[in-house]
Amino acid sequence: MSAVIEPTIKITDAQKKQYQEEGYFILERVVPEDLLQLLRDEAKYAIDRVDAIMDEMKSDVFGINHRGKRYFSANVFHERPRLREFLFSDLMADICRATLGENAWLFWEQYVIKCADKGMRFSWHQDSGYVHPNHKAYLTCWITLDDVNEENGTVYLLPFSHTGIRTWVKHIKDPVTNDEVGYFGKERGIPIIAPAGSIAVFTSLNFHSSGSNMTEKMRRVYLAQYSGEIIHKDGTQELWGNAEPFLKDGVNVGKV
Repeated sequence: MSAVIEPTIKITDAQKKQYQEEGYFILERVVPEDLLQLLRDEAKYAIDRVDAIMDEMKSDVFGINHRGKRYFSANVFHERPRLREFLFSDLMADICRATLGENAWLFWEQYVIKCADKGMRFSWHQDSGYVHPNHKAYLTCWITLDDVNEENGTVYLLPFSHTGIRTWVKHIKDPVTNDEVGYFGKERGIPIIAPAGSIAVFTSLNFHSSGSNMTEKMRRVYLAQYSGEIIHKDGTQELWGNAEPFLKDGVNVGKV
């Protein structure tokens, strides 16, 4: 008989039901202070590494990164292994069990940072829209390193019932921002207004966007994404992103 695993946080049956029916739920102030500080400490490195790439390119644009405006610095944990303390923590294991089930892999991680006064908006998209259509929905955990609100460019989330869309949608690249855009409807979505240390938990099929940062401070978010399967590039055995084992039969096998 396997040992009973005591959760570190309470995820209610109502939240699990909301995830299944609407694709999301919110956990407020659940990130322990030491892990929150760890994520904040690595944010500057995440910006500097993208600026260095743009310096080498002699450009102010690198994919969907725009210098001094917004940064999507991905897979930082390969260079900053301290981040594994958070990515493979018991907290994230609890969230994966409640959403993906007994088996999970780390698929992707990145910092999403909007700079003061000028942080650009981000277009309506599904996270799955940046991946090919032949994969199962994965899990996005949008972790607030600062208090987030509509003024500083929080995310707006579309529950499944607002659009009726629960499947992958083909996206179109915006030639100006390089954003992949998949929703052109009139729904505004639900703004995530939450204190630092909170987590918006949603599927990779939920449409979401974010506004501009109109404040004098950065709006920093850390994104951790997990899958219930190993995701390959379409029609190949080459990995799309990462496939680091996290949960096996409910047990955290990735813990540092």
